Amino acid sequence: MTHSTIARGKTNRGISILGILILGAALILVLSYFDIRLKSVVESPASQENFGYVKGETTSIWDKYLERPAKYLWYDVWLNIFWRAFIENMERLRDGQPTDAQLNAPTVSY
Repeated sequence: MTHSTIARGKTNRGISILGILILGAALILVLSYFDIRLKSVVESPASQENFGYVKGETTSIWDKYLERPAKYLWYDVWLNIFWRAFIENMERLRDGQPTDAQLNAPTVSY
């Protein structure tokens, strides 16, 4: 996207929360028009069986493929790198000491 396209206000933006709410309300009105009751659809045995199947498959995918990388990212990346540094800098602020950003900021000598 070029600068002139952005300047003219033609940006590609996603749907807003308000748009999702309006879409949901419209969907409920359409279902009501066709006399489809959400409660009976959700509580039907077929729906419950489908929900159970999706839950089982999701759990299986989590256990087989996603759990190890997610735990690695959480414990080894997020907690060790980002959270520890955040806590250390907050403790420095509390104690009146300079933070990492202040210590590592470039300086200009006159």
